[in-house]
Amino acid sequence: MTQTLPIHPNSMSSRDVARHLHPQTDLVGHREKGAFTIVSGEGVRVTDDDGAEYIDAMAGLWSAALGYSENRLAKAAYDQLCELPYTSTFAQRTHPKVIELSERLVSIAPAGLTRAFFACSGSEVIDTAAKIVWAYWNARGRPEKKKLIARDRAYHGSTIVSGSLTGLPRMHALFDLPVDRIVRAPCPHYWKNAHKDESEDAFTQRMGEELAALIDAEGADTIGAFFAEPIQGAGGVILPSKGYFDEVQALCDAHDILFIADEVICGFGRTGTMWGSEHYNLQPDMVTCAKALSASYAPIAALLMNDDIYDGLLEHSRQTGLFGHGFTYSGHPMAAAVALEALKIYEELDIVSLVQERAPALQKGLAQFSEHPIVGEVRGVGLLAGVELCADRSARTPFDPALSVGVQVQEVAKENGVLVRALGDTLAFCPPMIISEEDIRHIVSVFGAALDSVYKGLDGV
Repeated sequence: MTQTLPIHPNSMSSRDVARHLHPQTDLVGHREKGAFTIVSGEGVRVTDDDGAEYIDAMAGLWSAALGYSENRLAKAAYDQLCELPYTSTFAQRTHPKVIELSERLVSIAPAGLTRAFFACSGSEVIDTAAKIVWAYWNARGRPEKKKLIARDRAYHGSTIVSGSLTGLPRMHALFDLPVDRIVRAPCPHYWKNAHKDESEDAFTQRMGEELAALIDAEGADTIGAFFAEPIQGAGGVILPSKGYFDEVQALCDAHDILFIADEVICGFGRTGTMWGSEHYNLQPDMVTCAKALSASYAPIAALLMNDDIYDGLLEHSRQTGLFGHGFTYSGHPMAAAVALEALKIYEELDIVSLVQERAPALQKGLAQFSEHPIVGEVRGVGLLAGVELCADRSARTPFDPALSVGVQVQEVAKENGVLVRALGDTLAFCPPMIISEEDIRHIVSVFGAALDSVYKGLDGV
């Protein structure tokens, strides 16, 4: 039996509970507590329906890279809607903005990536990448290479294939996922997964050996691609151990396995390099990007690929008559115009240098909590960070999930005007890349006070 909130039945919160099914939400908690309603944004701050203001230390969902009041993006959208609100890119149709955006993306892409395909979300381009892997190996006369390797605690999206590649149990159980063809590799989180007294170098070597054993067990001739985020975002802002990707790249090259880098969070300067792939010296065959592509002012995502992949698709088209994949809004004119303007702004700001300049305030600021009684590890790079909480740091003992310690810290920070995100008991930070050092210091201060407050409340637990 359903029921609406008993208080203020005409409030926006109650109306939301009554009719809106939220993504990635505790539906029971939502019914009990109601909605958190954001009504406006300015700079790096958002305001709720009660007039309370918050620094958004998560840039929405890792994505509002230019904050909430970049009028140039609004104007780009308006101007394009007035000139050409829509045209399909099916059957050889195109328009000026998608041509220019494709050229611009390729010009800044990791080395060797030469063509762009567009969709509306990261999930869609991950699914597209998977389908292209299968089409590519079919076209190359190796139809048995269909398995896709993804890692534990990965997040690649929530559609059927991207949700299957995702390595988070909460994304699977209710939905009969993962589907077949998905092979799971271990998560390269040194602090969490290292054996007792195992050095980081030894851990990295073991990760390589375990991946090699997995490939051997499955059969390299059956594996089409390896999918990886340079930094695992929703899994807990997990940085790979030193040298890990060198091991992965070598194994993929040795076994003719395509490497797909999921740059949906890391792309466009977030790590202090234009791409996370650049930060880890990766040479991907395909790259997915979204989020900061338009600074979240319009839904758009891209899949970038090298010439070898494209040549495989040409062969596929010769065999079947067309490349039979795409979306109504692939390369949508308004979204393409906004993305193109966002890339121009990043260039003018020298966004990579800006992130490098501001990153120490966040990374060093959070590092001061490394010895806090409920902190296990502080990790991050650029303007992306995670603070993992635990009951016993030396033993890496997690808190009882029933305590929801991460959510407690999140909520105390929110009460004091800062929005962070609890990913289990890891608190994630991903502020707009235009954030000032002063605002970063305020985020760090509020977070520290929230840690202290929750720790005091746990006394005796």
